[in-house]
Amino acid sequence: MALLNVSFAFKPHFSNPYAHYSCSISRYPTPQVPRKQLEATQNPIATFGESVSKASLLAVLSASLFLADPALAFKGGGPYGQEVTRGQDLTGKDFSGKTLIKQDFKTSILRQANFKGAKLLGASFFDADLTGADLSDADLRGADFSLANVTKANLSNANLEGALATGNTSFRGSNIIGADFTDVPLRDDQREYLCKVADGVNPTTGNATRETLVCN
Repeated sequence: MALLNVSFAFKPHFSNPYAHYSCSISRYPTPQVPRKQLEATQNPIATFGESVSKASLLAVLSASLFLADPALAFKGGGPYGQEVTRGQDLTGKDFSGKTLIKQDFKTSILRQANFKGAKLLGASFFDADLTGADLSDADLRGADFSLANVTKANLSNANLEGALATGNTSFRGSNIIGADFTDVPLRDDQREYLCKVADGVNPTTGNATRETLVCN
């Protein structure tokens, strides 16, 4: 649509007592509005509705993925997880039978947590509180128990080959019947204490607990 410019001119005419008027009309070019801007202006409700629909769809998809695999809720940082298990209060949580390889439980509170039969190869329990936790039949090869409190825990038939237990790690009051401590670096006082209560044979490795502790 063209815009009209209307102008009036007044020319006095001394021979004629009546004024003489003239009028001129010119056209200006129609300004061009971008098509997308025009469509958004013409139908703002439709544009808003489309944005809401996309957001709703993403929310539904995210919820569906989470519900499809509840185990994701217990996976920690890095390539092995969705939800953080480091520095958390996970008292009494059930991780039994789960595959939690290289899981990060550093500094977490894991009192009475259930790890029975879980695969915890290379998992980190650095400075974690595992008081009363059930680690029976768990695969704990290469796990890090440095500075961890593993008192009164159930380690029966657990495989701890190559695990770390440096610093003030404590296994006081724990059940270690059938546990395999092969190549686990222990303080002399810890080794002496564990040798007093060691018994049984690990069903997976076939190694006697006392032998893996190098008891006299």
